[in-house]
Amino acid sequence: MNVRSFRLSDYVAVNGLLEQVLSEVCYQETKDALAKQLSWDSDLVLIAVEEEQVVGVIIGTIDNNKGYYYRIAVHAEHRRKGIGKALIHSLKQRFEQRKVSRILITVDEHNEPILPVYESAGWFERDFARMAERRLSIMA
Repeated sequence: MNVRSFRLSDYVAVNGLLEQVLSEVCYQETKDALAKQLSWDSDLVLIAVEEEQVVGVIIGTIDNNKGYYYRIAVHAEHRRKGIGKALIHSLKQRFEQRKVSRILITVDEHNEPILPVYESAGWFERDFARMAERRLSIMA
């Protein structure tokens, strides 16, 4: 498994993965946020590839010198193999290279169920940015 930066040629596979893995409402929000993040800074969108197949994606963003994990998705057949953790760690490295002042995990109704993945990757409750709105205002 390899984690690398998003490439334009990955768009169809990433979109398909998001549509397959996320609920319809979450997919619509994430699709819009992905498009905006790609136009702002595509280096904060990472994908996991296994045998030339996109098996995972993580979307991050930076706002006011803070790095935010926005959304992560791993193909159902490839879960519990460390792909989510690898994506989380790789994006953390990107944030650290950018020297953000703090890194937070965006918590909305869609991310709540996967917080244990972040916790198993070494993150704590204090790192969770609970959103009053359904999505980050910077992603809106």
